[in-house]
Amino acid sequence: MTLDRVVWSMLQEALAVYRDSPRATAWLRTHVERYTEPVRIAVAGRSRIGKSTLVSALIGDEFAPLSSFVWYRGGTEPRAHVFSGPGRPHEVTIGRRGSRHHVEIGQFDRADRVVVEWPARTLRDIVLIDTPADATPEQVLGDADALLYLMRHVQDDDLKFLQAANDHPIARTAAVHTVAVLARADEIGAGRIDALSSAKQIARRYRRDVAVQPLCQNVVSVAGLLAVAARTLREDEFAALRVLSSLGREELEDHLLSADRFVGEQFPLAMEPAVRQALLERFGIFGVRLITALIRQGFDSQVKLTGQLVQRSGLGELRDSIAIHFTERREILKARSALLALDVLFRMEPRQNARKLMADLERVVASAHDFRELRLVAALQSGRTKLPAELQAEALRLVGAEGTAPLARLGFDYEADPRDQREALLDALVRWQAQAADVHAPNEHRKAAQIVVRTCEGLLPQFS
Repeated sequence: MTLDRVVWSMLQEALAVYRDSPRATAWLRTHVERYTEPVRIAVAGRSRIGKSTLVSALIGDEFAPLSSFVWYRGGTEPRAHVFSGPGRPHEVTIGRRGSRHHVEIGQFDRADRVVVEWPARTLRDIVLIDTPADATPEQVLGDADALLYLMRHVQDDDLKFLQAANDHPIARTAAVHTVAVLARADEIGAGRIDALSSAKQIARRYRRDVAVQPLCQNVVSVAGLLAVAARTLREDEFAALRVLSSLGREELEDHLLSADRFVGEQFPLAMEPAVRQALLERFGIFGVRLITALIRQGFDSQVKLTGQLVQRSGLGELRDSIAIHFTERREILKARSALLALDVLFRMEPRQNARKLMADLERVVASAHDFRELRLVAALQSGRTKLPAELQAEALRLVGAEGTAPLARLGFDYEADPRDQREALLDALVRWQAQAADVHAPNEHRKAAQIVVRTCEGLLPQFS
């Protein structure tokens, strides 16, 4: 039986055991409902790091930030509800001012949570939770299955937050799926035109950092304003940027030395200062500089330009990372969240007839192959387990570090037919069986090989 079915059965059994406890029953029913939902991803980080900007970029529509927890779910039409204290949620309006959508919650003194339903393709597979800057790791992860953690550089406070996010026995053995994001990548290198390349190099270094690797599955860099521009660029903005690009590069650069100079009266084009101010607010000086340079290089249609912005901003890489580490691992992440919820229940309301369930929980956490794969990925990436370079790359790929679909695990970058996939899988299985049986190899090497062998054996029935 697969992990998600095992854990689902445990939830149902727990409902029967605790049927006489209204509080426990309500808690379990909440997690039963959550089990069938899209994966919940919390977006966290310090104040003014760009959480709301990143959420807007992922959704494809720009939302004004709020100081509460804001949940963005898929929906057939735009709706918003405020949860404020006990009682039923209150529906509120969503207005638009300029380029931004505003959830109008001003009539409420306190909003515990705001839930926005929005018709966006991204929100079919995920729920995004924009979190307040002062939220604790427990608050951030209490309702989330995974975490996007934003930072400018890795500092002690960032490491402490990520460590606290894994400070639970189940979290340590079945690591929280976390992707770290170097936000505001355009500000690295004082906003030079090569800032985004520099940010990507820094992200690669952090992936190998022994302090960072055990705490997250990947590190990517994203320029939030550019990412939003890639998803929400309007025709009038594109037209204004094309006009700006008609200036010579040096002449435009001279007027981009400061915001005041760019919106000043001495500007050499007939463009209203209010229009230039709006461009600065939307894209920043770096964004205006890069976009006009791209238009001059031949990306002179809106489709061409936005495609470049998705790539250069880091949004494309982030979306790929979310797919590989979160949406493709949905069942594992949901199972992990449910196991954490059961552990909380057993600690808060211990009872004799729940002892079997408690033993089942410990066994599942210790033995589930899906968790073993996750632990091996973390161990290989952090250097806690070491394999020869050529074996390490294949091991990571086979256990799903680059995607959990068979094609990704087997290293095909095209739609190989089932026979070719089966032959590649059998080759890998024989190779890793030999590694697992090598008496001269270190113990950690053989244990890693055993996990890879189990993964290969699990894939075989798909090609029978």
